[in-house]
Amino acid sequence: MNKDKMSSGQQMDGGRRRFFATAGGALGVAVLANALPSIARADDLPHLTLDDPTAKALNYTEDNSKAGAPHQAGQECSNCNFYQGAAAGYGPCQLFAGKAVNAKGWCSGYAKKA
Repeated sequence: MNKDKMSSGQQMDGGRRRFFATAGGALGVAVLANALPSIARADDLPHLTLDDPTAKALNYTEDNSKAGAPHQAGQECSNCNFYQGAAAGYGPCQLFAGKAVNAKGWCSGYAKKA
């Protein structure tokens, strides 16, 4: 349709579409830009120590085979819903913000990944 023959409502709809397309793209870029640095810095996190107050409160251990009750066989950080690292080594955990936990560790906050 020729722009001269378009009603003001149709012209506004086109402007609205451009606005939402641009806003959606900008929002997507902002989300990615915010997530990428935290992924890139995962290796730089300090390891959680057993002396950490949160670690003590959640009975954290670096070796799940030495964890006491209520630990069950097969439970370890690498298959916990809160763990965000690789299956081996250390990775970030949502329960211990700013710290890396051992993939073979365990704490009482364990929740099996779905």
